[in-house]
Amino acid sequence: MVDRDTVFEIANSNIRFGIGVTREVGMDIRDRGLARVMVLTDPYLSDLSPVQTVLESLYAEGIDFEFFDQVRVEPTEKSLLEAISFAKHAGKFDGYVAVGGGSTIDTAKVVSLYMTYPTEFIDYVNVPIGRGLPVPGPIDPVIAIPTTAGTGSETTGVAIFDFMELSVKTGIAHRHLKPILGLIDPENTSTLPREVAVSSGVDVLCHALESYTAMPFGQRPCPKRPNLRPSYQGANPISDVWALQAMRLVVEFLPRVIADSGDIEARSNMLLASTMAGMGFGSAGVHLPHGMSYPVAGLVKQYSHIGYPVDYPLVPHGIAVIVNAPAVFKFTFAASPERHLKVAEILGANIEAVSKDQFGTTLSSCLLTFMRELGIPQGLAPLGYGKDDIPALVHGTLSQNRITKLAPRLANEQDLYRLFTEALNY
Repeated sequence: MVDRDTVFEIANSNIRFGIGVTREVGMDIRDRGLARVMVLTDPYLSDLSPVQTVLESLYAEGIDFEFFDQVRVEPTEKSLLEAISFAKHAGKFDGYVAVGGGSTIDTAKVVSLYMTYPTEFIDYVNVPIGRGLPVPGPIDPVIAIPTTAGTGSETTGVAIFDFMELSVKTGIAHRHLKPILGLIDPENTSTLPREVAVSSGVDVLCHALESYTAMPFGQRPCPKRPNLRPSYQGANPISDVWALQAMRLVVEFLPRVIADSGDIEARSNMLLASTMAGMGFGSAGVHLPHGMSYPVAGLVKQYSHIGYPVDYPLVPHGIAVIVNAPAVFKFTFAASPERHLKVAEILGANIEAVSKDQFGTTLSSCLLTFMRELGIPQGLAPLGYGKDDIPALVHGTLSQNRITKLAPRLANEQDLYRLFTEALNY
């Protein structure tokens, strides 16, 4: 009989929040004694104010740095290797500054990892895609400055990317990958395009919803040693606090951000929601909607989401996650009815007016209503997927056992077929 764990661990990044906090990054680097840093961003942000503010701060403090602005939106193993190669050839760095969305922050984590502990790329990649070797120790410092309210990557030890050879998303996960500092500045989301705000915003919602409904931490096998306890440990009393508040903030403030990008209160609260959700799922984990999202993003053929200035097919991460959620939460309802109904209530459901025979579909219905209000595609079919694609989507999800096993109700291959079939068109 497997012993169950009785312990959970919370290990989050330091967070500093406030309007204009980006301007402090040069002083932070100087105060930490870092001599030379690599600044990472994507080509769409390189000339915009968040990046320029960072560079001005570095110049003001006399910080030696190299600038890399070729981060790929939704990174691949190729784009990560290109960033690592830049770091190798540009000279020794003792720190990294990531200015951008989750793609940039995740890229910085990976670059620091492979520069600190060089090895074959596949070694640290999650199994079964890679070898899943543990990170040997702390990596060189990463300072994260998010420009989207979505991934919460500034708080987590996870880096996600597309493994193009297998047309599937995977990642690297270890608590040593967490940035040492996240600078959360509402000024940095002022130029966020509407569709990017929508996609990143619903990613926040799903992070919080999945961590709140994840398998409880006490149902997980007990590790032989503390350092073998996984980053994603299951729902716990502390992650619940972050998740519930993050969901409340998304429901209240995401529609306001979409209606008026100049609403500084709404943008501030969405950044708080993103960070809170990251602190929650950084210990609790995510489950089926995210696990199913990785092949949805990785197998995209021709679809390119409006509002994203890229020249390649793209299903944004948040969209790839949310389109699976209505089907998933009907499937998982019976495993934790009270938690599912609590989320439905946050999304606006009057639980007292809902008959008991409708409880199982209430959260799913609330999610679909929220998606419609935000103009999100109502299923996988609008993203270019059909019934013939379901076997490949199922196969891609089966390789995501690291997170799908955290679902409150486990899904086998037949279950995944049914879930993807339902998710084609709501």
